[in-house]
Amino acid sequence: MKQNIIYLFLLMQFCVQAQTPVATEPAINLTALPTSWDQGLPLGNGQQGALIWQKDKAVRFALDRADLWDERPMKNFDRPEFSFDWVRMQHAGNNYKKVQELFDEPYNKDVTPTKLPGAALEITPLAAWGNINSATVDIFKALAAVKWSSGVRLQSFVSMVQPLGFFRIQGSKNVPFIKLIPPPYGESPQAEGDVVNGNALSRLGYKPGKVDSIFSGYMYTQIGWEGFSYRVTVFFNKIKDGTIEGVWTIATGRNGKEFNKVDTLAMRAALRNGFDVNLTAHVGWWNKYWQRSSITVPDAALQRHYHLAKYFLASTSRPGGPPISLQAVWTADNGRLPPWKGDFHHDLNTQMSYWPAYTANHLEEAKVFTDYLDGRKEIYKSYTSKYFGKDGLNVPGVSTLAGSPIGGWIQYAFSPTVSAWLAHHFYWQWKYSMDGDFLKEKAYPWVKETAVFLEQITKVNEKGQRQLPLSSSPEIFDNSAKAWFTETTNYDLSLIRFTWTAAAKMARALNNEADAKRWDALAASLPSLAQAAGLELMFAPNAPYNVSHRHFSHLMAIYPLGQIRWEDNDSSRQTMERSLQVLDSIGSSGWTGYSFTWLAALKARAHDGAGAEKALRIFTEAFCGANGFHLNGDATGKYSNSKSRPFTLEGNFGFAAALQEMLIQSYSDTVNIMPAVPENWQNVSFKGLRTEGGFVFDVTRENGKVRQMLITAEADGFLHLRLPYTAYRLVPINGKPARRSTVQGVLKVYLTKGSIIEINPTR
Repeated sequence: MKQNIIYLFLLMQFCVQAQTPVATEPAINLTALPTSWDQGLPLGNGQQGALIWQKDKAVRFALDRADLWDERPMKNFDRPEFSFDWVRMQHAGNNYKKVQELFDEPYNKDVTPTKLPGAALEITPLAAWGNINSATVDIFKALAAVKWSSGVRLQSFVSMVQPLGFFRIQGSKNVPFIKLIPPPYGESPQAEGDVVNGNALSRLGYKPGKVDSIFSGYMYTQIGWEGFSYRVTVFFNKIKDGTIEGVWTIATGRNGKEFNKVDTLAMRAALRNGFDVNLTAHVGWWNKYWQRSSITVPDAALQRHYHLAKYFLASTSRPGGPPISLQAVWTADNGRLPPWKGDFHHDLNTQMSYWPAYTANHLEEAKVFTDYLDGRKEIYKSYTSKYFGKDGLNVPGVSTLAGSPIGGWIQYAFSPTVSAWLAHHFYWQWKYSMDGDFLKEKAYPWVKETAVFLEQITKVNEKGQRQLPLSSSPEIFDNSAKAWFTETTNYDLSLIRFTWTAAAKMARALNNEADAKRWDALAASLPSLAQAAGLELMFAPNAPYNVSHRHFSHLMAIYPLGQIRWEDNDSSRQTMERSLQVLDSIGSSGWTGYSFTWLAALKARAHDGAGAEKALRIFTEAFCGANGFHLNGDATGKYSNSKSRPFTLEGNFGFAAALQEMLIQSYSDTVNIMPAVPENWQNVSFKGLRTEGGFVFDVTRENGKVRQMLITAEADGFLHLRLPYTAYRLVPINGKPARRSTVQGVLKVYLTKGSIIEINPTR
């Protein structure tokens, strides 16, 4: 009874006001099911996920849950050598091989800690079904469908309002063979694999779990390291008119007990309510999600992939679940562990995954990341004290779900500026929301702790400037001793400057002038960024960007940090233009897919719309699979020497962020409308895009000119808007602007929360 009451409440919340999605065509539209797991039809709700693909003759659902982890600790991290000072001594003494043996190599050789797969559900079609005609995902409903030539249809979704997945088969006279298949944990041990392509599951040493047949379904329980366990349950029923409906879930517990609140009664209640009723609630949620914001551009390939990226965002990041890891809720279904252990890489991957959420007006999804980080502060502070011997806060650059270090290339896995880059997301969450409680309770405490750590880890050199004792720039020179720089790299320098500058802004917003002056003084003690004679940014002093490399870490000051701004002066423009010219001249042979999306964001900041569009088109052409996933390697061989197959998701999100940067920017404290739109994009529009300061914009461009702007204030404050025309009319729609002035084409107007204004050109 209680379950049904809860369910009816969800229906009221998500169904009654459901509206038509923004489009009706599926964004993934294939003529056959993919025959590789990593190209499967993707479904997810931030906590659970499924990839639908074809293995042999069966339709296979790779079932996953984001918090399935083997958290056994890495070896060597309890040794006295686990110390930044010890690493420095080995580096100074030309004994770096010992560092690599202790802290780099175990990541490649040892299989744990690691993300785990869930199980697989297989449905074997009957011969009478015929051939598959289509395999699609309507991303606006998050509904997958497979159709056979006989008219049989399979549909599936992973509910956004319940921790359940659903499937339905229609048009089959007989029930097909349905079975639940556990991962091959118990197979004979296989030879070592590698961290990129995944090690064999058998190397975990688990005893194989048991699959029990229960009434109209299966239940599989697997016990892992130190009693961590999970249970996969599947129920299905044959109902009238040749229809079979099913529901599945994955629950976690200890020692095969104490699983989460979703039990068999809840599953059976959902099954009784029926596929359509559950789907209605699910689609209602997605309708509201899509209505938060939208864009319309004339490039069909870019439009499609933008929709896919937003679909992936909601599918992989929802309150109550963990943030986006390398593959999120789509762990490998090939009998092996996921690429790079499915971990949390904080030297680009997690950060880029959340770049688009702020402007796209999806702050709820973005806050999953900062809430996760804030909830693990004590773990991070313990690591900071142990490894660095300092107060304050830093974060392992490669970590488990719990936040513990995994290791790897330690220049980045144990970088001293990881928490500084993560601090940028706390800053963005505050600036885009203007949430004073978040600033006081989470954002400033995180940034302040990071600022304290950076104050302690830096030293004053003979020039009176602060620098790191050892510095790096991801992932320049890989994990060699040469990857350590004795002068601070532009990557580290820009992040340290950002942290102290942001800390000062936050402190002032909280009326803490003493703290603000402290951080200002520290920021003023830093040297300038390293630039070559041609003004382009370098990796570090005497280390120019002279080889094609995938990670544009030396350009952090341009994007995402916005410390070098096109709007500031000619010198800034020259630095930006020259730095991008050098990237272009050296070429993309060493790049991966995400490099092109980062390039597009950099080009957009430099107001190069044509260059940004070109980079995004290359990404969609060469670095995406049939399901839209970002494949690291170049499938065409035209643009990069990288042939790496494994998918990671950050490139998809970098794509969406870059496209938004072409349409609206607010990083310079002034909103700039369509600053990097290609000339041939005559008709462009967007709705619901958010800027720093908490302003939400609807803008229409027709025949090459901005015609209308509708602006909603979701916080009190001054809006600074660079007007896209010389003469304008401002009309209050809701509320009355208090103060207004226009200087050198920039409108300054004070708006109160909830007020709406419309701005139109008068000629």
